[in-house]
Amino acid sequence: MTLALFPWPAGWSRQQRSSATILVAIGVLCLLLWLLALPLGQVTEPIGNNAQHFAEGARVTVQLTILSGIAGVLLGVMAALGKVSRIAPLRWLAGGYVWVIRGTPLLVQVLFVYFALPVLAPALQLSDFSSACVALALNAGAYNAEAIRAGLLAVPQGQMEAARSLGLGRWHTFIDVTFPQAFKVALPPLVNNVVALLKDSSLAYAIGVVELTNIGNRVQSATFQPLPVLATTATIYLVLTTVLTQISTAVERRFDIEGKMP
Repeated sequence: MTLALFPWPAGWSRQQRSSATILVAIGVLCLLLWLLALPLGQVTEPIGNNAQHFAEGARVTVQLTILSGIAGVLLGVMAALGKVSRIAPLRWLAGGYVWVIRGTPLLVQVLFVYFALPVLAPALQLSDFSSACVALALNAGAYNAEAIRAGLLAVPQGQMEAARSLGLGRWHTFIDVTFPQAFKVALPPLVNNVVALLKDSSLAYAIGVVELTNIGNRVQSATFQPLPVLATTATIYLVLTTVLTQISTAVERRFDIEGKMP
């Protein structure tokens, strides 16, 4: 049973139940990250004596996901606006960004930001964690841009014409009429992209970020016991993605004013 179907008070509206679900899921995630070492410590070696390391790796993974997810949404909005802009250079710039990012592997992008970017711009000396955040945000932003662009194009032209007839300017029309409707259309793929970032963050191990996959590789190399290590790593990822999926589903329900979701 999902948290969205939890027996909240009968008098609560869909929005109230969804908001409560989001808060509960966030609390569960924080509690999980704080106490993860306790259940892992009860497992036999090589997991039990490395429980704290797995917990720290899980926290780094979630930090990577949240920071790059927020930045990726902001980049996606800017790139989507660029792609639908009437200014040709902005369309070319946004289109080139999406084309390059979507056409190259994420691992190559992570390695490029960490190794090649400081060579091209010596002032940009980023740590391994910051490099991973930048690469993940750039990657997520390109995919988010297409989702947001689809949402913008889905808004009927009559909506803009009606706003103009009421005396709204171009900016107020976008903020009050176009973007809220486009955001609702783009919301499902946006939240799915954020959940996918949790798994994509595992590629940060390639540049030495001490996240969950990196911890698993270190423990496996030291103990030569791949089965328990990989099973533990996969289980932690599964639990984290399950909680994030609960949050994303509740967010979708929160904005589902028409009640289309079951």
